[in-house]
Amino acid sequence: MTLARPADEQGAVEEFDVIVVGGGPAGSTAATAVALRGHRVLLLEQQTFPRYQIGESLLPSTVHGVCRILGVEDEVARAGFKPKRGGTFRWGRNRDPWQFSFALSPRLADPTSFAYQVERSRFDAILLDNARRVGVDVRENCRVKGVLADEERVRGVSWSGPGGAPREARAHYVVDASGNGSRIHTEVGGSRTYSDFFRNIAVFGYFAGGRRLPKPDDGNVFCAAFDEGWIWYIPLRDDLTSVGAVVSRENAAGIQRDPVAAWRRLIGSCPEVSDLLQGVPQTTEVPYDQVRVRKDWSYWKPRLWRPGMVLAGDAACFVDPVLSSGVHLATYGALLAARSINSGLAGTLDEGRLFDEFEARYRHEYSLFHEFLVSFYDMHEDERSYFWKARKVTNVGATELEAFVALVGGLASGDASFGGLGEAGARLTTASAELGTAVGRLADSDGLRNPLFESATIREVFQEGAVLQERGVFGGPLEEETPVRPGGLVASEDGLTWVDPARPRP
Repeated sequence: MTLARPADEQGAVEEFDVIVVGGGPAGSTAATAVALRGHRVLLLEQQTFPRYQIGESLLPSTVHGVCRILGVEDEVARAGFKPKRGGTFRWGRNRDPWQFSFALSPRLADPTSFAYQVERSRFDAILLDNARRVGVDVRENCRVKGVLADEERVRGVSWSGPGGAPREARAHYVVDASGNGSRIHTEVGGSRTYSDFFRNIAVFGYFAGGRRLPKPDDGNVFCAAFDEGWIWYIPLRDDLTSVGAVVSRENAAGIQRDPVAAWRRLIGSCPEVSDLLQGVPQTTEVPYDQVRVRKDWSYWKPRLWRPGMVLAGDAACFVDPVLSSGVHLATYGALLAARSINSGLAGTLDEGRLFDEFEARYRHEYSLFHEFLVSFYDMHEDERSYFWKARKVTNVGATELEAFVALVGGLASGDASFGGLGEAGARLTTASAELGTAVGRLADSDGLRNPLFESATIREVFQEGAVLQERGVFGGPLEEETPVRPGGLVASEDGLTWVDPARPRP
């Protein structure tokens, strides 16, 4: 292990095993998972925590899988976040809301079949403080300017601290987890590939309360489709509700002119949500007192690693938020990266093989959510609406399908590759029909099983999250883990490195 030089030597080039750029969930996860193996980690965060961040809804895999592996699950439980047992949707062929319950998944044990609605300022601070506790050198209010690289690999980063003086740090590996505003992501794989299908805009704010769904679903996300798009309604606390509208990018100019007026008009256009907010004022609590606008665009990268550098979280990819997948994909990708880094530092396997495993699995997970969400959008029927007409599978352009086929790279649902654009479109159409059928059967279910999990698309999209959860709760998956591709690797028992299943374990 390389020892760092004293941090207070101005101008000194410090040396670490790993440098992580960004202190959000992806950065904290990667840094902690590497430090747990005894490596020297520097984490550089541009802001000072706690800081505001959009994205409040978690999945069980993050709470009971990643957080438990990192040793922070109990602290998250003590934080008093609102429990979330699933999602409620007004979406599909009829006007009746329907429930998506984690408890009825065949792979999620009832005691852990929940997640949380979290205030990201508090949740992210818990993860970052945990990184400090396990030995990560966390430095806030530090700006990374660029990477240090030669013809062989990335060697470190240039950065400046609170005083603005230029600094350099070197390491065996650099993890870019600095979010969608990353300054250095182009050092890996060039520019991003954006999805036209999901190129939307979100306008959102917070109310000082609001009606809740009947217990035990009072902590559920409520998502309601309406003519112009869809609205989320997230109960963060009894006195705080996040409400946002996702609409076509063609509305951007009007929303930017007067975000508050646009936000209130869109809420008023969705009776299922506006009825829950009757008589409830917008909150005056800082930092929730603002109405914000964000380009809600989905994207991915042609490559997620190069020798010496890896991308994780929103620096790597982002997909439409209707399924609350943001923190899951960020922490999952970061954990994959940490496994490859830990194994690379240990010298147990070839570096190229380790990071190809990271990239294949990360792309696989992203592609499952992307495929599911295209099908989920297609499932909603509203022939009068421009928004929903434009989001039918038949309107996915050939260029985007080509890019998606390249993204999947032979690791689509069921580990089968697309044979071409026609097959890709047919798969998405079939998945949409299957989802619609499963939702239609909910009303006749006996309460002991969930027809949604009888849909292959839904089973596949939650499969890896369930394996993560089983690893956190039981110390390993309940079924023997197999590689996701020929010659692939599997996780070690603690989830922090890769193991070659073809080699006998000691």
